[in-house]
Amino acid sequence: MRLTQQLIMAAAIAVSGAAAANAADFTVNTLNMTPHGMFQFDPALLKIQPGDTVHFIAKDKGHDVRSIDGMIPDGAEAFKGEMNKDLTITLTKPGVYGAECTPHYGMGMVALIVVGDPSVNLAKAEAVPQPGKAKPAFAKLFAAATAPK
Repeated sequence: MRLTQQLIMAAAIAVSGAAAANAADFTVNTLNMTPHGMFQFDPALLKIQPGDTVHFIAKDKGHDVRSIDGMIPDGAEAFKGEMNKDLTITLTKPGVYGAECTPHYGMGMVALIVVGDPSVNLAKAEAVPQPGKAKPAFAKLFAAATAPK
């Protein structure tokens, strides 16, 4: 019985180690100007897998990043970075995550991260009211996120 328990434990460790080894890292820059306009996350849309890590890099000053209330999957941890500082998050729950730059949210500085299956909370996230230019920015991001490959 003891050997069986040890083998099960070793298999569990091997599987969790393999999952961590397959995790990927992604970078999103906070920028004052991109080919897509002023005050943007670049890229503004990420499609990743559970367990992947996203590094928000403070390339230009005057930006932060935080999750938007109602735009993360149930049970997922909200995130909030500091002004002019990098933020690294690992997303484990499938669904969509909306992010904003606090001072430039109404100007359309938003991002959408799709972790695995977006249908988990897609309708709920799409229903969140958006200010100013964030509304059409998210409309484009949701359309791109759900477009067939």
